[in-house]
Amino acid sequence: MKKTFALIAVLTLAVSAFAVEIGKPAPDFTGTDINGKTIKLSDYKGKIVVLESYNSDCPFCHNHYATGAAQELQKNLADKGVVWLMVNSTDPKNPSHRSPEDAQKEWKELKIAATAWLNDSSGTIGHLYNMKTTPHMFVIAANGTLAYDGAMDDQPKPFGDPRTAKNYVSTAVAQLLAGKPVAISHTKPYGCGVHYAN
Repeated sequence: MKKTFALIAVLTLAVSAFAVEIGKPAPDFTGTDINGKTIKLSDYKGKIVVLESYNSDCPFCHNHYATGAAQELQKNLADKGVVWLMVNSTDPKNPSHRSPEDAQKEWKELKIAATAWLNDSSGTIGHLYNMKTTPHMFVIAANGTLAYDGAMDDQPKPFGDPRTAKNYVSTAVAQLLAGKPVAISHTKPYGCGVHYAN
């Protein structure tokens, strides 16, 4: 019996590790945003979608928003028709978890310009995409395939102006909009580990 459970655990980990793959269809998901609205990835078919694993208590993630770099990028990409979905997979028992009310307040205070902030306290979306850190970025092409998986940029530090770094997300989006293949499709994400409930 123990061997059976161990085998199931190993297989589950193996499946989750390969849940997303560059060039393959990005897994669809359904989530609820901080305003109670149901969001489905499939709702944005035909558009480029950016997914961000988010937790502002993480110094790395916080720096992108404290400097205004993330909001600036969100606005720039929105002007080009790009959808930006923030995913907070923090365990409700963790101090970094945000209730919908606290998340709404944070949204206003930081002047976040994303399309939506998804409350993923169950970890469903995070595990589906194997989100490892905050931030951990994904770019989904308009045809629904995963085009980029990795770090926000090449500046893995929780200080300084992110605008001076090479931003992998904006570069990937620009190449997709130009009808070109994404030159750098995978990098190692940096930041704090995601505080999953399980």
